[in-house]
Amino acid sequence: MYGSRSAALRRARSAALIGLAVAASAGCSGGGDGASGGKNGTGAELTARPPGAHSWTGRPCALLSGATPADGFTLGSSTDSASPDSREDIGENGTRPLYRRTGCLTDLKAPDGTLWKLSTTARVYENTRPARHAYRVKKDLDRAHGRGPEKIHDTAYALPEDDQGRPGRTLLLWNGDLVLTVSAYAPHGSTEHDVQKDLERIVGNAARRTEDGLRDHDASSPAP
Repeated sequence: MYGSRSAALRRARSAALIGLAVAASAGCSGGGDGASGGKNGTGAELTARPPGAHSWTGRPCALLSGATPADGFTLGSSTDSASPDSREDIGENGTRPLYRRTGCLTDLKAPDGTLWKLSTTARVYENTRPARHAYRVKKDLDRAHGRGPEKIHDTAYALPEDDQGRPGRTLLLWNGDLVLTVSAYAPHGSTEHDVQKDLERIVGNAARRTEDGLRDHDASSPAP
């Protein structure tokens, strides 16, 4: 009788200790992740902005310098990919709107010394309407292919990526006359779960800095 009661007390005490440990873990880990995601995640870094007018640049990689891509990350070797020549796009009702393209490919060095990849591609259109159409077409294609776009805000979404075993993330954004694509990839052997937050921060920060760097801050907002 006494032994049975002692065993029951031990089980109750063990259950209580486990419950406290789980609660503490949720407060430190779960709550911390949530706060970190809210503070540093893509959604917080990349808030919706009023439509703006944007300009082409021949030095898109310079837009990413001056600040860290994410905590502890540094920019490595970079390559500008920028053509001043206008290109034709397929617009609505057979129109052929023009745009100019500029982009950057760069290495990122993580705090542990591993190398990540980051690329940006910005297409600056003649006006807002063809840019909006191009963004919607791309979004519809991604949805049709079952890629499951993750909404960041009303004019931006993200997708998971995989480059021969390297987990990655791509973000697409439309703002005024600009359609911007940003992709980042972690090193080979990384697991998506372990690198997800850093990928979110990297693409969010790169998109925000590129859009802001291309924006003509003296121009009035373009007509929709």
